[in-house]
Amino acid sequence: MDEHSGEIEPGTVIDMAGEVIGLSASHGEVCLMAHGSGPPVRLEGHTIGLGSLTADSMPPHSGEMHPDGDEVLITVSGVIDVDLELDSGTRTVRVGPGQALVVPKGVWHLIRLVEPGQVVNITPGPRGEHRPLAPIPG
Repeated sequence: MDEHSGEIEPGTVIDMAGEVIGLSASHGEVCLMAHGSGPPVRLEGHTIGLGSLTADSMPPHSGEMHPDGDEVLITVSGVIDVDLELDSGTRTVRVGPGQALVVPKGVWHLIRLVEPGQVVNITPGPRGEHRPLAPIPG
């Protein structure tokens, strides 16, 4: 899906706490992506986001997968565990401040919070899948 909220004027400083940047492979342009609740809008290329991770902000799904390419997760602060569902079984990788993890194309994964912080994601598109959260028994 190639929905974006606008071109970026030269010299514009972008507040990454509230914006997602799109890098269009087909147009060779950078744009601000339209976003709201739910899964982010994807485009042919990559999206770049900065997430502030707290217990309340964790993914609204129980795992995701990117069939169009590798995803890069960069932990700016805090600590996350990333569960990778590999052919050999699930592998959990801890990623701390200043560290990055490449999530291979087509691998289901889930980010779990260890210590609150910020994570940069560079995510391929346009396709992506996620598993809904299991209903809370009640």
